Amino acid sequence: MHIEPSIVEGAKIVLSYGTATAALGVAVKIALDTIKRDGVISLAVRSLLTSLLALSFFEVLPHQPIGVSEVHLILGSTLFLVFGAAPAAIGLTIGLLAQGIFFAPFDLPQYGMNVTTLLVPLFAMSLLAKKVIPESVAYQDIKYSQALKLSMTYQGGIITWVAFWAFYGQGFGSENLAQVLSFGAAYMSVILLEPLLDLAVLAGAKTLHQLKGSLFVEKRLYAALS
Repeated sequence: MHIEPSIVEGAKIVLSYGTATAALGVAVKIALDTIKRDGVISLAVRSLLTSLLALSFFEVLPHQPIGVSEVHLILGSTLFLVFGAAPAAIGLTIGLLAQGIFFAPFDLPQYGMNVTTLLVPLFAMSLLAKKVIPESVAYQDIKYSQALKLSMTYQGGIITWVAFWAFYGQGFGSENLAQVLSFGAAYMSVILLEPLLDLAVLAGAKTLHQLKGSLFVEKRLYAALS
C-alpha cells in the first residue's frame, strides 16, 4: 500500500504530517495502556517481534505496484490477534520506517501518508474486534466470519486511505479514477486471503501452549476475558 511518489506533492504533503502525528499519538496512548496492563518488557519484546515481521512482510512477501500504490500482504490482523494492538502499531511503524531507510529511501517523503494508511485502519479493527469477538472467546478460537470482518475493516481502511491520498493529490480525473479502481480491485484478493492466513496462524498457536501467559504474545490469544 505504499503511495507512489508524485501522487501527493508540494504543500499538500503537509497534511500527511498532521495525520501521521495524530495516528502516532493514538499509538502512544495504546502503548501506555498496554504497559500498565502487561509491563514494559512484554510490550518491548512483542514490538521487536512485530517490527521484524512487518519489515519481512514488506520486503519478502509478494508485492505488486498496481495503480496508485502497491498491493501488499501486510497481515495487520494477524499481528493484532497474535501480539496485540500496541505491538502491531509499533511494529508497522518501525517496520515501515526501516524499509524506507534501508531499502526504499524514495518512499521516505511518503512516510506520513503510509503510516497513517497502516495505523488508522488498525485502530478501527481493534475497536471492531471488541464487538465481533465475545469476551468469552480467546483469539485462538475465532471463526472465519470473525476473521473476515477484521480483515475487511483493516484492508478496506487501507483502500479508503489510499483512495483519499490519490484524490487529494491528483483530483478526480478519469485516469486517476481508473488507477484508484484498479488498485482497489486488486486489493480485494488480500481481503479474502488474509482471514485464511489468520486462522492458519491461530491453529498453529494452539499447538504452542507453552507461549500462554508469556511475554511473547497477546494474553487474549489464549485466554478469554471472561
